[in-house]
Amino acid sequence: MPAQIIDGKQIAQQIRSELAAEVAEFIENNAATPCLAAVLVGEDPASQVYVRNKERACEAAGMVSKLFRLPAETTQDELLSLIAKLNKDAEVHGILVQLPLPPQIDSERVLRAIHPSKDVDAFHPENVGLMTLGKPRFLPCTPHGVLQLLKRSGVETAGKRAVVVGRSDIVGKPMTLLLAQKGWDATVTIAHSRTTDLAAVCREADVLVAAVGRPEMITGDMIKPGAAVIDVGINRVDNGTPKGKLVGDVAYDAAAEVAGWITPVPGGVGPMTIAMLLHNTLTAAAAIER
Repeated sequence: MPAQIIDGKQIAQQIRSELAAEVAEFIENNAATPCLAAVLVGEDPASQVYVRNKERACEAAGMVSKLFRLPAETTQDELLSLIAKLNKDAEVHGILVQLPLPPQIDSERVLRAIHPSKDVDAFHPENVGLMTLGKPRFLPCTPHGVLQLLKRSGVETAGKRAVVVGRSDIVGKPMTLLLAQKGWDATVTIAHSRTTDLAAVCREADVLVAAVGRPEMITGDMIKPGAAVIDVGINRVDNGTPKGKLVGDVAYDAAAEVAGWITPVPGGVGPMTIAMLLHNTLTAAAAIER
C-alpha cells in the first residue's frame, strides 16, 4: 500500500489559523501586536522568496512584519549596529537574520548578537543550551515543525527507533535531541554521509528524518516497510528546464511504495518552518510583554 502523504501545507495552515486566534487574543489583552523584524542582506533569490513568504504569513496571522533590506556590500559592523538597534526596540519581539550572509560577514558572530529573548530562530547558544537541557525558551523552527508533522499525523515516536540523517546545527543535531527528550521518547541514531553502511542504519528506523542536503540520497531500499519518512531536504536539480526541478533528500516515488507515511518536496516540511517561526514570535511577545 502506498504511503500516507503528510501534507505540510495543510497542517501548517491549521497551525497558522490557531495562531491567528491566539494573536487576536494577545492583542486584545496586551494592547501590543507581535512583531517580527527580518533582515535580508544581498539579493539571494531563494532568500528573497523565503522572506516574502514570512511577511505574508505574519500579515495573515495578524502580526507585524518589518523587513530591513541591506545591500550585499554591507559590512559586518553595519549589520551588528542594526541588530543592536532592534534588540533595544521595544516594539520588536523577534529578530530573524536570513541566511546565507555575504562572505565578508561572520554569520556566527551575527547570530550571537541577537538577544536570546528575541532569537526566534533559536540559533543563539543560550537558546541551544536551554533546549539541550529540556527547558527551551524556543524550539528551532524546522525541527519543531517536524515534530508537529509527526504528532498531527498520528505517528508514534515513544519507544520507537528514529534515525536522523544529517548533523547540521540547524536541523540534524537539534532534531536528534528533541526526538530523544521526554514526551517524544524515541531511541535516536544520528547518521550522515560518512556513516558505514548507511542503508542498514536507515532500515532500522521507524521514523527516518532526512536532512543531509543531497538530492535523493535516501532510496527506497533504505527504508523500513511502514516507516514514517520526513524529508527536510530541498535541492534544485537540472531537468532541462530553466529553473530545474525541486527534489528532496529522499527518492520520493520509490520511498512512497515502502513507507507508511512520507512528506513531499515541496509542500512537506517547508511550510511548517514558517508556521513555527510565527509560533516563536508570539511566544517571544508574550514573554516580553508579560
